[in-house]
Amino acid sequence: MLIGLFTSGYQRNPLEHAFEDAKRFGYDYVELWGGRPSAFAPDLKDGGIDDIRRLIDHYEMPVIGYSPEANNYPYNYMIGSESQRRDAVDYLKLCFDMAKAMGAEWTLVSTGHAGYYVTYEEIWDRLVRTIRELTEHAERIGHKVLMETTTPWETNVLKSANDLVQLFERIPSDHLVGMLDIVAPFVQDESIFAYFDKLGPKMQHLHIVDSNGADETHVMPGEGIMPFKQAMEELEYMGYDGTATIELVTAYIREPRLYAKRAIDNVRAMLG
Repeated sequence: MLIGLFTSGYQRNPLEHAFEDAKRFGYDYVELWGGRPSAFAPDLKDGGIDDIRRLIDHYEMPVIGYSPEANNYPYNYMIGSESQRRDAVDYLKLCFDMAKAMGAEWTLVSTGHAGYYVTYEEIWDRLVRTIRELTEHAERIGHKVLMETTTPWETNVLKSANDLVQLFERIPSDHLVGMLDIVAPFVQDESIFAYFDKLGPKMQHLHIVDSNGADETHVMPGEGIMPFKQAMEELEYMGYDGTATIELVTAYIREPRLYAKRAIDNVRAMLG
């Protein structure tokens, strides 16, 4: 299993710190957060992509995936007018282009909240129209759309493995795949490992982090209430040999370098 560093927690540090730390702490790759000031897609298009390529080359640290901010302000393709949806779609297409330019295999896409005054039919119509268009763009450029489920505190759209199964049935494409943030099923009384059975070969990435069991908060691996060590052992038993990003986000933003080291030390110890 390849372990990745997520750069979101470094947003108050120079981005170079994330690449330097990934190298010195023994991470296998970087998952690049796409918000300002780090790697916002329009900034990359305006020349910032050269800085990302320089960091990749200098630290010999690949960016496997790109995770833009696209489910809240100002971009949320699931809510608002058609022009607002169109703006979010155009932004995500640019994200795909920039991810492809830095050598990333996929761009992560999740769903923002669709609001309280829409029906399931309206939600799914908008979701399928949007993801089909994004998938067609990914097919044209040779990239992958990696769909993430999140918690009910974050979305009322894609929350479970069954939701992903339904989406993949409606949009059959090798360029549309799924992933699992293990917090999402854990706090919803859903099986983490059912994702592997239900999604099969479309289950192509993990976010691994511990949980407080109460909400979407991401806790240092091994320091929450999840049976995290046993989950890592189960992944090894299953023979999972894909990518798994330790998704530390804003809870550890004050000292990301210290916690990035602690996180991978914890995970490596559990993996034996």
